[in-house]
Amino acid sequence: MRTLILGGVRSGKSAHAEALAAATGKPVCYIATADAHHNDAAMAARIAAHQQRRPADWTLLEAPLSLAAALQQAGVASVAQTVLVECSGLWITNLLLADSGEALLQREVAALLHLLALPTTRAEIIIVGNESSFGITPLDPLSRRYADRLGELHQQLAAISERVDLVVAGLVVRLK
Repeated sequence: MRTLILGGVRSGKSAHAEALAAATGKPVCYIATADAHHNDAAMAARIAAHQQRRPADWTLLEAPLSLAAALQQAGVASVAQTVLVECSGLWITNLLLADSGEALLQREVAALLHLLALPTTRAEIIIVGNESSFGITPLDPLSRRYADRLGELHQQLAAISERVDLVVAGLVVRLK
């Protein structure tokens, strides 16, 4: 089962994803895409809050760039595993800011979508993403690329997911 959970900043999407992962009763591998770099105290505080909230028995993999490789490492071929990815928005940001730019982003997105579509991918997979399409079209080129790439990714993930939830103000709306 593939589940995509979308929502705005502080919408409750992470708590919802964590509750779904815990409810599977299977071992959970949490794949974190966040990267607290450049002395970003606010991002470090967000990461710490997520760490404190997670159960101690969940395993952690950090994957700021190579998400498909981390999913394979987490054991997505095992039906006895739950994998929670947090989050697609930070992952796209990391790829856009990487030195390799668009080529790396296209390669990594293609690898992720290919892996998720394989019949051998049998783990419960939950992907959390920032829904950024409700606002205006950004003025600067980098922000537009981010919104475009993230929107495209979410459409592709929704197409191959069995379940898609939107979280607004802590309330869950099932879209698929």
